[in-house]
Amino acid sequence: QVRLVESGGGAVQAGGSLRLSCAASGRAFSLIPITWRRQAPGKEREFVAETDWWGGKTSYADSVKGRFTISRDNAKNTVYLQMNNVKPDDTAVYYCFAAPNYWGQGTQVTVSS
Repeated sequence: QVRLVESGGGAVQAGGSLRLSCAASGRAFSLIPITWRRQAPGKEREFVAETDWWGGKTSYADSVKGRFTISRDNAKNTVYLQMNNVKPDDTAVYYCFAAPNYWGQGTQVTVSS
């Protein structure tokens, strides 16, 4: 079983930065692609960013492209989401996900203007 624990969320002003972490334990972490998703109040959970098992291929939602960066440190069993130039619309609970059905508990990000 894979366990995922997010951290690093908090309150930040628009234009600022945050770095989220997703620490994993259980299975062979390096072989599992990791996806960041977020859920804002009143909305469904949406895709944010994804990295493959080795971190060489990444993808991003259009809404965060150029501002967020996903990275992976397999030695530490951790995936990061660097959030730069954040906007109020980035306010959400951020989750990390691993196939087939593993989710963390989420970490709250609140961006004020």
